[in-house]
Amino acid sequence: GKGNTEGLAAGRGNTDGVAATPTAASVSCQYRCIECNQEAKELYRDYNHGVLKITICKSCQKPVDKYIEYDPVIILINAILCKAQAYRHILFNTKINMHGKLCIFCLLCEAYLRWWQLQDSNQNTDPNDFIRYAKEWDFYRMFAIASLEQTAFFVGIFTFLWVGRPMTAKKKPNFILLLKALLLSSYGKLLLIPAVIWEHDYTALCLRLIKVFVLTSNFQAIRVTLNINRKLSLLAILSGLLMESTMVYFFQRMEWDVGSDCAIYKSQDF
Repeated sequence: GKGNTEGLAAGRGNTDGVAATPTAASVSCQYRCIECNQEAKELYRDYNHGVLKITICKSCQKPVDKYIEYDPVIILINAILCKAQAYRHILFNTKINMHGKLCIFCLLCEAYLRWWQLQDSNQNTDPNDFIRYAKEWDFYRMFAIASLEQTAFFVGIFTFLWVGRPMTAKKKPNFILLLKALLLSSYGKLLLIPAVIWEHDYTALCLRLIKVFVLTSNFQAIRVTLNINRKLSLLAILSGLLMESTMVYFFQRMEWDVGSDCAIYKSQDF
């Protein structure tokens, strides 16, 4: 394959030979070993005449980041399989700044699913029919509700990690990086649209499986970013779900149709 040129560009070491290698005092450890999570100064060393050598981790004696030689498709497959090494490569050793756009697109997908699940009370196609405009505003309302529920989910996670900070890490956790990791790991919500478009008898089951996949990805993102054990990561996810459920209950008390439960999915004919 062509390989991950972005990872190579981000992790380039010395381009003028070994003799001019920067010292530890002048170089910050901005990369991580994907195997043991130890900090590293560089991902590979660039010798003269285009000779490259992947840096070996001093802690585990394995390549710091083997994925810099891999094709992006292989990296994506490993990320879908929730491999910790792939998550460390994406979060620590690459420069991906698409988390904001990905978040908006995922919310649009979720809003579309909720809007589509609403009961069609009238199939009138008259352009002057007020019901058509009401349906359009329902989509905006679903987008706002989905945004609030996701915010509540993240607040629950951050609250638990902040309260249990002495247990989560030896040093102060990077919550900005964690937010980025949670947004990127929610990419599974993009599968909501194909699940709705290609409707079949098992669509409700597919929606539940997508929810489980997103939560599993969030779980792995928390564990990799903060380098904590599985128990604390699971408790953080449960705290987020508790906060999100509280938000859903609040909306239901206000008699709003939030459409957030996959169990209410019903087959509809257009």
